[in-house]
Amino acid sequence: MRAVVITKHGGPEVLQVEDRPDPAVGPGEVRISVRAAGINFADLMARSGVYPDAPPPPCVVGYEVAGEIESVGSGVEELAEGDRVLAPIRFGGYAELATVPAADAIKLPDGTSFEEGASFPVNYGTAYAGLVIMGGLREGDRVLVHSAAGGVGIAATQIAKARGAEVFGTASASKHEAIRAQGVDHPIDYHTQDFAEEVSRITGGEGVDVIMDALGPASFRKDYRLLRPGGRLIMFGLADVQTGGTRNIPALVRSLAKMPLATLPWWKSLSMMNENKGVFGLNMLHWWDQEGSVGRLVEPLSEGLESGELKPVIAETFPFERAGDAHDFIQQRKNVGKVILTPNPAAPGREAEDADGNV
Repeated sequence: MRAVVITKHGGPEVLQVEDRPDPAVGPGEVRISVRAAGINFADLMARSGVYPDAPPPPCVVGYEVAGEIESVGSGVEELAEGDRVLAPIRFGGYAELATVPAADAIKLPDGTSFEEGASFPVNYGTAYAGLVIMGGLREGDRVLVHSAAGGVGIAATQIAKARGAEVFGTASASKHEAIRAQGVDHPIDYHTQDFAEEVSRITGGEGVDVIMDALGPASFRKDYRLLRPGGRLIMFGLADVQTGGTRNIPALVRSLAKMPLATLPWWKSLSMMNENKGVFGLNMLHWWDQEGSVGRLVEPLSEGLESGELKPVIAETFPFERAGDAHDFIQQRKNVGKVILTPNPAAPGREAEDADGNV
């Protein structure tokens, strides 16, 4: 099979298409002929060498795929060859074939494209874990979503609106129309506005109930101060450690040094009881490892996908041969929604409509 391989740590140019052995199919497993593979920011961090959970290069990453079942292992009864499915996969998604436990494969609803299916497990599972399981989101809550034009940002916005929340979202001004269309009530241009000051102004100083943030400690500190009594901050990434197409070691060191002071320094443990706020750390891969699947995060969302209430937004589709361009497209923050890889060499890579390099 053909696969996109991280040949060594570095910029987008280290991604190369190579031939790799077909993955085996064991009992209780299915092998998917991949038609679309989702790209996540963790893939970019793995490529540049700042994601410690990733396998060492040369390796194949990718956490979510959609396609048709090509082979079925013994003991599998609910699925058959030819079924259209989406599935999370613990690495190995950037390939023509992907083997997953049958229990993790979810049939694609009629009318849902392979690209939309490959946009679903990680982005929507992350948003659901943060907002609903950890954040306890309720109707009428105020939610702040950082990077609201990204894959997780759009998923979080849709889930929040479906639950009756008021949504604040940060994005560059050129993307405000797009995030409004997804349900953001209060777009904030983080380039020209201090998001904390703007949220405080709009809410009359009351703040918000739930915040989703994958940026880093500088914004975490502001987030924490914005929480009103009972508020919850969900930290699920460190996007600030990436600059351009490669890892930024000074930024990584600065971020790690700031983390102990970002939200809850040890000497504040007693005062927390008076502040009535909560902070959660979310790592989908560790959740996956600890529970053995992400079913608890993805399965509750299947009905919303089938009904159309949850609708992934596809920013751009790239063939395997242009995987480096796809990573660069995300790194330059040109995307509104999900960026997809496809094994089809003929798949077009549309020109970016938003070339301002912002998210």
